[in-house]
Amino acid sequence: MNSQFKKIFYGKHTFIVSKNVYEPAEDTFLLACHMFVNEEKKVLDMGTGCGILAILAAEKAREVIAVDINPFAVACAKRNAELNGVSTKVVVCLGDLFDAIKEPEKFDLILFNAPYLPVEPIKENGWIEKAWTGGKTGRIIIDRFIGKVANFLTENGRILLVQSSFSNVRKTLTEFLQHNMFAKEVAEKKLPFEKIVLIEARIRKGGN
Repeated sequence: MNSQFKKIFYGKHTFIVSKNVYEPAEDTFLLACHMFVNEEKKVLDMGTGCGILAILAAEKAREVIAVDINPFAVACAKRNAELNGVSTKVVVCLGDLFDAIKEPEKFDLILFNAPYLPVEPIKENGWIEKAWTGGKTGRIIIDRFIGKVANFLTENGRILLVQSSFSNVRKTLTEFLQHNMFAKEVAEKKLPFEKIVLIEARIRKGGN
């Protein structure tokens, strides 16, 4: 295979990952194991990367929209959707968070393996770095996401967000609450120097 690409496997699926695209890791697999997609539901995979979560969701979902700011990731995700036979159910878009989605389009499930490490990007156009750099606090992208996500969620929909203990999980729960959403930790993966946490959030009904 061309040295620009790497082949990875997950279950029965095969994925091609460009050197300019984030390779699925513990955070990806934590989300994959807990996303539980129902049939006939519409899914948004934010920051899709190579498209692994979008493709797994498409096995049951009615439609999946996959978004990434990285043009290499968009091309990679499209190729993987074709490779795994779900290209008719997965639409891949280039964009910065919700800029690629037109309101009032809404989703039953929104997935986001967010850039969460508290580091500044080294290169202005370092596409691969955008997958993990969350600025000084690790929260620049997370906070932007939380500030808008409710506008794109169905009444009974849910959000699954992955982040690190380095980027203040408690603040994430508080931010969701301040935007009229209830959030809780539903899974975690302990690593040598951090903990990866999966957070589920839903719109608070009736203000309760």
